Amino acid sequence: MIGVQSGMSASGIQDVTWKKSRRSNPSGNCVEIAELADGAIAVRDSRQQAGPALIYSRTEIGVLISRARAGGLDRPVG
Repeated sequence: MIGVQSGMSASGIQDVTWKKSRRSNPSGNCVEIAELADGAIAVRDSRQQAGPALIYSRTEIGVLISRARAGGLDRPVG
């Protein structure tokens, strides 16, 4: 993935508000996102809040959302 910074602990990211989709369900299979001071987006597993976080640029998140909306990330049938 272009621009991803790995190995950062989500617990080390301070002074942010983590958000989870309103469509999340109680099973906990969700990710949470937070906007960082420099405009980048942090992503973490909602079940491992102190675990690793991936950091993406706003452009990368925009591409991800566009591809998802267009069906480009759907699983093949069969």
